[in-house]
Amino acid sequence: MIDVRDRLRRPRWGEALALVDGRVEVRDPVWIRAQGIDELVYQAVFGSPPERAEARWWIYGIAQALGVIPASIHPLYAARGRGEIPPTFTVPAMNLRGMTYDMGRAAFRAARRLEAGAVIFEIARSEIGYTDQRPEEYAAVLMAAAVKEGFTGPLFLQGDHFQVSAKAYARDPEKELQAVRDLTAEAIAAGFYNIDIDTSTLVDLSQPTLDAQQRLNYTLCAALTRYIRSIEPPGVTVSVGGEIGEVGGKNSTVEELRAFMDGYRREVGEVVGISKISVQTGTTHGGVVLPDGTLAQVAIDFEALRALSRAARLEYGLAGAVQHGASTLPEEAFHKFVECEACEVHLATGFQNLVFEMLPAAFREEIYAYLRAHHADERKPGETDEQFYYKTRKRAWGPFKQAFWELPEEVRGPIREALEARFALLFERLGVAGTRELVARSVRPVPLLRPIPMPTAETKAEEVEGLAD
Repeated sequence: MIDVRDRLRRPRWGEALALVDGRVEVRDPVWIRAQGIDELVYQAVFGSPPERAEARWWIYGIAQALGVIPASIHPLYAARGRGEIPPTFTVPAMNLRGMTYDMGRAAFRAARRLEAGAVIFEIARSEIGYTDQRPEEYAAVLMAAAVKEGFTGPLFLQGDHFQVSAKAYARDPEKELQAVRDLTAEAIAAGFYNIDIDTSTLVDLSQPTLDAQQRLNYTLCAALTRYIRSIEPPGVTVSVGGEIGEVGGKNSTVEELRAFMDGYRREVGEVVGISKISVQTGTTHGGVVLPDGTLAQVAIDFEALRALSRAARLEYGLAGAVQHGASTLPEEAFHKFVECEACEVHLATGFQNLVFEMLPAAFREEIYAYLRAHHADERKPGETDEQFYYKTRKRAWGPFKQAFWELPEEVRGPIREALEARFALLFERLGVAGTRELVARSVRPVPLLRPIPMPTAETKAEEVEGLAD
């Protein structure tokens, strides 16, 4: 581990930052936002292992000194479930798969301009792998983006679809559950105080009763909830979500929700339970692409969504239902989530599509050549090039992470502007513009204090090994 105090002896850094009783003090926020944070965030992602650790420590400290603090949205959702906050907005939960610093900057710029506080940034278990973004990196990059754009307030980081794989569970149940527990612990340590448990993959529709169909789902969801409560930081109640219907499968019903919730409540006992529930009402992740590359129209059952949200809130005190796979819907559809009282909507592929549409043609072709060479086995018979690229291009985020990051400003600048416009439209349509004050009244973030890393003989040896790598 590099001694973090060495940075204070570098030109300009010692004037901008200080350590006071183990806490970071920002003495020149203008310089930090204009230049320093850019240097730190690049090192936090692409530096050697000891450089990454040092840069991330400073980013966490700077962010919190400037009012950007990881937080749980649970108090806001609990108040909504109690009827103290009306269901007049739907929280966007945004998966930033790549160009995360630029995407984050665009989102924070829109949020600051519109006074939007009820927004979530998330990454799914599967995305962590193919985008090459572990939770600590993702958190550091988003904190840096918030600092860069002058955003302040609670930062809601969420583990999306921390999913139990049905195939892996069938092979070795305990190994798969331990993998989810390990990822959950890693995420919470990084400041992800919002975790969506997804054991809906284990719903067995062949069983004769709804309780039997949902039993493994609610039993494991309850067990993982209890685990989260055992490791959450003092003063933090992690917002936990459950799921009753696999996205892309059979539409959920109120009766299924009741079967899940009644069983879950029996199993979870006295600990604080979930604050929301994900349902299936007709979407698929990423949308359905037609042979010519256009997207098929999605038929969401909004009345089912309304019924599920109301049952979740009025019968079980949850914030409401969560809608997945909605980012490719037409713009005019988003206000319907508010009308149907959905508490949260998950958005990912639409942002990816916007970026790919604006990439330089040569760079996009380089990516597509990589996909043809490394993911040809994913191509189905009769699939057009457009369908193949659309389906697999998400897998380019990890291998091309640095290339995306280092695109010239004349490319990244217009992409940020287009993303900001998209985020702003979503924030307005989903009713979260103007929610900053509402969030401030409900959520009291607990600072995530990290001790100053102190080099030892062992860490010095690790540093040499890391540099050799």
